[in-house]
Amino acid sequence: MNEARNSKQYDLEERTLKFSREAITFVKSLPRDISNAEIANQLIRSATSIGANYIEANESLGKKDFLMRVKICRKEAKETVYWLKLAEPRKADERRREWLIAQATELMKIFGSIVEKAK
Repeated sequence: MNEARNSKQYDLEERTLKFSREAITFVKSLPRDISNAEIANQLIRSATSIGANYIEANESLGKKDFLMRVKICRKEAKETVYWLKLAEPRKADERRREWLIAQATELMKIFGSIVEKAK
């Protein structure tokens, strides 16, 4: 059972890493203008913070620390959705944005579920 849990942890670590990379690629494709520049900075910070905080959660000092870190993951995923909705991509990148929004929403739900099960 513990092995299955560890496997899921690392799958989620890999998933959040892939999500971060996809978000960075998306940001690189955004048109260069004043509004997208600030949105891009915020988007990269929140999107990459999801995985970083999940890694921290897996190295937590106890249940309380774990829950706090997972809650931060959920919060960062929610913030990422916000910045993705504000971004103004080129027409060709609209599908990528929608995919990223869907992925961030799923991550938000996964972290919410982890919080509920850990209580």
